[in-house]
Amino acid sequence: MTATATEKGRFSLTAEELDAFQRQGYFGPFEVYEAEEMRSAWRRERLRTMDRSHAVYGTEAPSGNTNIANYDRHLDMDFLADHITRPQIVDRVVSVLGPDVLCWRTEFFPKYPGDEGTDWHQADTFANASGKPQIVWPAEYKEFGGTITVWTAFTEATEQTGALQFIPGTHQQMMYDETKRMHYDPESINKTDKDGLRRGFFGYDYRQLQKDPDWKPDESQAVSMVMRPGQAVLFWSTLMHASWPHSGAGAEPRLGFAARYVPTSVAVYPDTDAIEEYGGRVELSRYGAVLVSGTDGYGQNRLVRETTRGHSFRQR
Repeated sequence: MTATATEKGRFSLTAEELDAFQRQGYFGPFEVYEAEEMRSAWRRERLRTMDRSHAVYGTEAPSGNTNIANYDRHLDMDFLADHITRPQIVDRVVSVLGPDVLCWRTEFFPKYPGDEGTDWHQADTFANASGKPQIVWPAEYKEFGGTITVWTAFTEATEQTGALQFIPGTHQQMMYDETKRMHYDPESINKTDKDGLRRGFFGYDYRQLQKDPDWKPDESQAVSMVMRPGQAVLFWSTLMHASWPHSGAGAEPRLGFAARYVPTSVAVYPDTDAIEEYGGRVELSRYGAVLVSGTDGYGQNRLVRETTRGHSFRQR
């Protein structure tokens, strides 16, 4: 599924870049902001993240959780609302998904000094933690799956502070069965050693979803996404990905911000009124996806046109 030449924008992938993306499953890093621009913006915005008075999961999100409490802050923070619609991002996403695109979720991914790395995983329907598909592609596109994730470094991302890792070309075959269930154990966080490296999955053991319990990802093929503030990488969520632990040693926390995109033909949270995962639950009564490009000819998903503070979303 790709955009036509007439739909291309200033930052669209070239034919060569798109070919490489289709083979590898990722593109980048690329620049969304200049480094000092991002440093300045984050110095300003990080205090605003503490104000949850307008967050769509404001009072019900478990504050101590690093996942579900961080969902969808683009729905109440102007800077993040503009971020998910920046042409540096949307033009490239459209190159892959076509002209009609939704942003259906965003997440902060902090990694503090001493934090474990994130274990190898793939996500197709995002039922991996909740037990229920959160995105469903139409039947005619059954060869497709997952979401396009654009992961932007808000701070330095190095191998010492927890950079992402990818295994190129692994996005075409799922090695995990998301219909299985993982056992949530918050006491396991930062306490699991896997082949000599501290890795976990936010209180879960992702290996419980493996189709073959004896299979292991080929880490000899892994590449690290070292990024400076303001750079981003675009990848299929079905690409095998992980992250390094944060070694500490006086370094600042590593913060990534992931925005997730699908075509408007994909059903988001079908027949779902709440998200239950990572030890928490949030109601979706104030949630809506954002149309960042084109038109929605399906009408199957609830859309929002402005943040809860009245800031309008830009559209390509």
